[in-house]
Amino acid sequence: LSHTIEMENHTMVTEIILLGFHHLHSMRHLLFSIILVVYCLTISGNVIIIVLVSCCRHLHFPMYFFLTQMSVSDILLTTSIAPRMLSIIHHEGGIISFKACITQYYFFGACEALECFLLTVMSYDRYLAICNPLQYNSIMDHAFCIKLIVISWVLGFIMALLIVVPITQLVYCGPNIIDHLFCDFDPLLKLSCSDTLIIHIEVFFLAVPIIFIPFLMVIVSYVYIALTIARIPSISGKKKAFSTCSSHLTVVSIFYGTLTGIYTVPNNVRSLTTSKILSMFLTVVTPMLNPIIYSLRNNDIRE
Repeated sequence: LSHTIEMENHTMVTEIILLGFHHLHSMRHLLFSIILVVYCLTISGNVIIIVLVSCCRHLHFPMYFFLTQMSVSDILLTTSIAPRMLSIIHHEGGIISFKACITQYYFFGACEALECFLLTVMSYDRYLAICNPLQYNSIMDHAFCIKLIVISWVLGFIMALLIVVPITQLVYCGPNIIDHLFCDFDPLLKLSCSDTLIIHIEVFFLAVPIIFIPFLMVIVSYVYIALTIARIPSISGKKKAFSTCSSHLTVVSIFYGTLTGIYTVPNNVRSLTTSKILSMFLTVVTPMLNPIIYSLRNNDIRE
């Protein structure tokens, strides 16, 4: 099964075996069907959001514009993972070239970083709408929205590149088997016979601008939002104000909750199957839930 070449006295891995849920056997057909349905719902749901916001003039507001960018990101994320995941589950494993594995991880990392930035931008939008409504239109104009979106996309893909490039500089001398559903950070580094301490340190520091600072900004935004809502005298006014940000708050909770479960809980605490399920939830299920949450909780989208 091992496909390697000799280079500079090192045995270099050129193909990687992804095991997936190789122990499911007869249950793999059911899992395959579920993920296929979820993938189709993800694509169709997010496309509907994009089309609705593009075609309906009463949805031409910053919040919905940011929502379309989230939908594009979700489509890109799940498309980079789900099709190959389906193949791996169906065949109880699969082979992927090392270059394709790195490419998959790059798009996965870029989309996750992009989602962190987009959620932060959307929380700032809700902060302005609720805490500073008189200046909302003058601040959150079309040009400023475009700048926020461009910055989010550029930062997302640059940050992912800063992580992926050092990974490609490592020496991969085997084994070439990853017991996972796709190419992720820790499974990739386990294949290397190089010292990965520097990369772990680098990723830790990159996590500050990618995850921690955006999450802190989201928390601060919602603290101010909560204080502002608490000062609204009427109950109906409180409910109306909270309803404008409840969908975003739900998506933030699901996204960061899953991200925390995958990357902060030590591997020896959770089982390998749990890690796979959480990863599948983050890459396949969450992109499907986002348009559903926004459509069910938003009167404009429902109409």
